[in-house]
Amino acid sequence: MIRRLAALLALVLLTGCAGVTVTSISPAKYLAERRGDVLTTGRLSESAQDVLRVVGITDCRERPVACRGALGISGGISEEQRLSALAELWLENALAADKALAADEVVLDAWLETARHAYAYLFFTARKPGERAFEDRQTQVRDYYNYAVQQTVTRLFKVYSATPAAQRGETLAVGGWRVASHADDLALPPDSPMPDELLPASSLRFTGLRNSYRRDGFGAELVAVLPPPADADPARPFDTTRFPAITALLRFEGSTLAGVLTGRAVQLMLYDPYRSAQAPLAGERVPLAANFTAGYGLWLARAGFATQSLRTLFGLSDGIVRPRIELMQPYDPKRRTIVMLHGLASSPEAWINVANEVLGDELLRQNYQIWQVYYPSNAPLALNQKAIREALLQTLAHFDPGGQAVASQNMVLVGHSMGGVLARLLVSSAGERLWSLLPADPAAPETHERLAPFLSFAPLPQVSEAIFIAAPHRGTPFAGSRLARRIANFVTLPLAMLEQIGDVTGLFGRPGPDGKEPGPQRIPNSIDNLRDTDPFVQAAAELPIGPHVRYHSIIGQADMALPWLDASDGIVPYASAHLAGAASERVLPSEHSVQEHPLAILEIRRILRESLSGPR
Repeated sequence: MIRRLAALLALVLLTGCAGVTVTSISPAKYLAERRGDVLTTGRLSESAQDVLRVVGITDCRERPVACRGALGISGGISEEQRLSALAELWLENALAADKALAADEVVLDAWLETARHAYAYLFFTARKPGERAFEDRQTQVRDYYNYAVQQTVTRLFKVYSATPAAQRGETLAVGGWRVASHADDLALPPDSPMPDELLPASSLRFTGLRNSYRRDGFGAELVAVLPPPADADPARPFDTTRFPAITALLRFEGSTLAGVLTGRAVQLMLYDPYRSAQAPLAGERVPLAANFTAGYGLWLARAGFATQSLRTLFGLSDGIVRPRIELMQPYDPKRRTIVMLHGLASSPEAWINVANEVLGDELLRQNYQIWQVYYPSNAPLALNQKAIREALLQTLAHFDPGGQAVASQNMVLVGHSMGGVLARLLVSSAGERLWSLLPADPAAPETHERLAPFLSFAPLPQVSEAIFIAAPHRGTPFAGSRLARRIANFVTLPLAMLEQIGDVTGLFGRPGPDGKEPGPQRIPNSIDNLRDTDPFVQAAAELPIGPHVRYHSIIGQADMALPWLDASDGIVPYASAHLAGAASERVLPSEHSVQEHPLAILEIRRILRESLSGPR
């Protein structure tokens, strides 16, 4: 018995000496341990901790300098392990210095060291980046590089902006580093002003945009905020983007690992991600990271369109009095142009998700650029047709005087509501068909000369495709309703707009809906024009569309139970929006703002993609 107890006791003691036990963990915890790091969790990654344990370092936080020094000379680990751990340790140091509000030079040095060690790991170790393409650790280290570039560039911008202009040079010296910048890829005018802000796209979140589109790759995704032009030419009908997207890279001097780790010179490279999808970096062609939504969203958020469009409708101050062509990105002669026209009492905000989804489509983004027409929606159709036509032609002539660029050919018009009616006029042939609308004698030479630009026009030869969305081509009964007439009574044209028109306003006068003659300075406004009984819209609906134009209709139907001929989107009847001869027509379950319906956006993308395949 005693022997048995002794044997059992020995077995228990021996079992107690076992040094390894096993437990199970969930998939979520497994992934968190595998992919968590100092950037995502505030703690060093398992990979970095493994390296430190191998070289006998338990904690780097108390003596970070000595720790990094020891890690830099320790044996028993590969260069990939060493450099990736050092990049993460420098990142930990940079985050701590930033939080402690350390001096700019201290923080910048930490961020540059983070980027440098990540750069060295990515491009100056035995294996090429492509050989590690599926490894989590490479993805982490690339993120360290990208985030460090973002922090470095935004801080350098603040330092440079605070430097007096007379003291700025081609190279910025900060904390022993020499930083030279190159921006040859950016398609900004040579006299572009210094940005007011340089914002990380990752720091911006938008409501109202369904999706955010970006491209994964190397570099910091940024948005530059350019100041409003101080001496803008009032006669210039277009505005270039003030919120261009930029991708920044850092290239460190040195062609060897030792050279990269000891050099103190770095090149800051700035790219337009719309123009460049790849860039050279340490002898490799790497994909450029990009954010295609942030600049667009920031422009919409800061433009104040909602208030301004209503002020414009009622002729109040701070409204607009002439059309503006808003370029969504720097002009690119090699991309076809999509021109978007909003509707009544609206603005480019009508296209919030449409434009974003088009630019989010890789194929469309590579082949198209978007211009949005922001026009005074209180003006009558004849005046806006003329003004928008001239604004487009002047903008094209400015960027492409010879008219040979891809951007000047096979343009696509996309118009919603009244914008669709205007788009139709831009691709229609009027001849002498509209002259009979005038109460004055059109035979008088002086009358004909003054009115010809308003009433005699031909299809824009640059346009080959048009998409009409919920467009009241034959007017709408809603514009003659009591509510619409009340609103119409408050719609006025400001003096500045009347001065543009000159003395032709009286020639447009005709009896109003109540049978009374409008005053000499009051011409039918936009709401008048949209009535289904309005002579101008009735005549315009019969104008032939240019034979070279392929056109499409997208129509909303509020009650899908009704037959099409009796249906409406709540504002525009199907019978008014329908056009015979359309290459395609899509009726969707939607009210009047059908352009924002996901199925409408898919239809627009389908049409644009088909258009790329050439004439049909």
